[in-house]
Amino acid sequence: MTRHFTLAGRTLAALLPLLPLVSLAADNDSEDKNAATAHEIPQVSVEADSRGRVADTSESYAPKTPVSAPTGLSLSRRETPQSVSVVTETQMDEFQLNDVSSVLAASPGIVVDRVETDRLYYSARGFEITNFQYDGLGLPLPYEIVNGDVDTGMFERVEVIRGSNGLMTGLGNPSATVNYVRKRPTADTNASMALTYGSWDAHRVETDLSGSLTENGRVRGRMVGAYENKNSYLDRYEKERGLFYGVVEADITDNTLLTIGYSNQNDNADSPMWGSLPLFYSDGTPTDYDVETSTAADWAYWDTDTESAFVELKQRFDNGWEAKAVHTYRKTEGESELFYVYGTPNKDETGLFAYPSYYEDELTERVYDVSGRGPFEVGGRVHEMVVGLNYAKGRMEEQSLYGRGIGTPLTPDQAFGGSYPKPLFDAAEDGSKWDDRYQSAYLATRLSLAEPLTAIAGARYVDVETKGSGYGSEKDTSASEWVPYAGLIYDLNDVHSVYGSYTEIFNPQAELGADNQRLQPVTGESREVGLKSEWNEGRVYTELVAFWTDQKGLAESIPGTSPDTRYNGQDFESSGYEAQISGELMPGWQLTGGYTWLDIEDDDNGETLRPYTPREIARLTTTYRPASMEKLKAGVQVSWQDSIFRGGSGGVPKTTQDDYTLVNLMASYDWTRNITTTLNLNNVTDEKYLNSLYVGQAYYGAPRSASVRFDYKF
Repeated sequence: MTRHFTLAGRTLAALLPLLPLVSLAADNDSEDKNAATAHEIPQVSVEADSRGRVADTSESYAPKTPVSAPTGLSLSRRETPQSVSVVTETQMDEFQLNDVSSVLAASPGIVVDRVETDRLYYSARGFEITNFQYDGLGLPLPYEIVNGDVDTGMFERVEVIRGSNGLMTGLGNPSATVNYVRKRPTADTNASMALTYGSWDAHRVETDLSGSLTENGRVRGRMVGAYENKNSYLDRYEKERGLFYGVVEADITDNTLLTIGYSNQNDNADSPMWGSLPLFYSDGTPTDYDVETSTAADWAYWDTDTESAFVELKQRFDNGWEAKAVHTYRKTEGESELFYVYGTPNKDETGLFAYPSYYEDELTERVYDVSGRGPFEVGGRVHEMVVGLNYAKGRMEEQSLYGRGIGTPLTPDQAFGGSYPKPLFDAAEDGSKWDDRYQSAYLATRLSLAEPLTAIAGARYVDVETKGSGYGSEKDTSASEWVPYAGLIYDLNDVHSVYGSYTEIFNPQAELGADNQRLQPVTGESREVGLKSEWNEGRVYTELVAFWTDQKGLAESIPGTSPDTRYNGQDFESSGYEAQISGELMPGWQLTGGYTWLDIEDDDNGETLRPYTPREIARLTTTYRPASMEKLKAGVQVSWQDSIFRGGSGGVPKTTQDDYTLVNLMASYDWTRNITTTLNLNNVTDEKYLNSLYVGQAYYGAPRSASVRFDYKF
């Protein structure tokens, strides 16, 4: 790597010398800490308040705090009338889920479509995920594509709320909402460091320092750093990433909490793929390349820098109410020189053509949210309400400089060996610049109708406006809508609850139609019913869910319009079932997983749609620490999906990816209370599979690999 590295990497280097100081502080406090062994799982509360958090030292795969993302109310998963899954920090550490894509690929029902090395899509229940939140506050702008990936070093857990979440985001996308829950300062001193080395010369270092910054503990801070540098199983591809996250919280008064946070992540990729591998030859037979095959040029690169800052002010009142004001700022900048290979190859690998391009983009998002939440009494029963106002603005700026030689026939080595010479990027220029403005008001209530019956009801008024242009077309649009939400939860007994929920769909779209105009927002409705249970005194959680969705006018690509893809508005009808389990089945045995079955049809004629989306997905992650060997822990992660295909009509040959299973193994050993070694083996059966058939090209997933991680806790 020859390019400069930014704040994230430099800050991590600066943090490392501080570890001995934190270790000394921790040693001074150690005699006052409880004498529990390293393997006890205490019941702790990590709810943030004006006294700071208590460090969560458990090994649980279950969250310790309520899930507020679906409704803004303080609800447990059992009390939430939607399907919810959580990946905890413990699971992320044990299976080396160092980026969000790895986390979501381990989550029930989520599909990660890796269309290129540094660009991907997430989907659930058959449709793209466009709702992403940080600590329950969304960035409600329709940018579903993900450039690069998000490092998980700064998160204590990742929540996935499946189904439409129009109440808290206003964008009623029926797929899912992904909520990233950031780490917050702890009242006591905690520090850790982890070093990882893996296949393809992968290096990673992480640090996490937290504790009080003043003697009275009223000001607390936390700093997280991560740096990794790795080669790849793909020819020529390399990736460097740095992350810095810092957060400070201060008790202004006993009831007033101010939190300020900042993060920066920098990704530098050498020889990334732009586009992927052809799926079939000119005679219609399928291609079958080696797993490591890449179309990237030697000179290609793709750099992304993302910085985010937030300010949060909470005020608690004596009547149990809480007021909160949050401002979030996020800016992503990208620069790349890329090489796209297009065409249909002959059996001798001729018939492919060059498309080099230079690309810059800058996306800026600002969100302001003011809300109040608290109890109220009606009819002798206590209820809860949240009410708020939200304003968000996003700006997208893009510039494309097209390279000389577009359309040049390629030799096999130029197409797959990286030898195509770097051109001048002055053949033509294009780009885009537009602003999205979003404002809304929302209200939600939890009504205790009777001892076993609770209702969740609310609505959000959304007003969206877009102004600007993109690649030669105007994007000026505006729309407004009321998005209602309703749910009922009935407690059958202390273990089981049944629920039903309904929400309408309103989702603005960025895609362009055949007339070069932005498509109208998607409308429709989403419904689901389910049975939720908490077994073994709440340590095990299960769900059985059925869902139905109708969507009108959802963007679906028009074949043959690439690379300037255009879309039609398609009506969809989808339904399915989900089952989920997570928690501690018995002492030392943690398990989380789920199964999803899905059906997607044309709402008009019943034709099966989106065959590139798996209809069945099964995921399971489990670990066990035997009582007779309490220092040892072993686990397995299994992911299975059924077969998918693309093409097969309109003269396009059919490409099929058969069903496949990926198996990952882990084993860890605690040498002392503070030192742990973890070994991970991924894709142990060395399965060969295509990452995705979401678009008309694809590349292969990673073969068998291994890594070893050393953890030191101070």
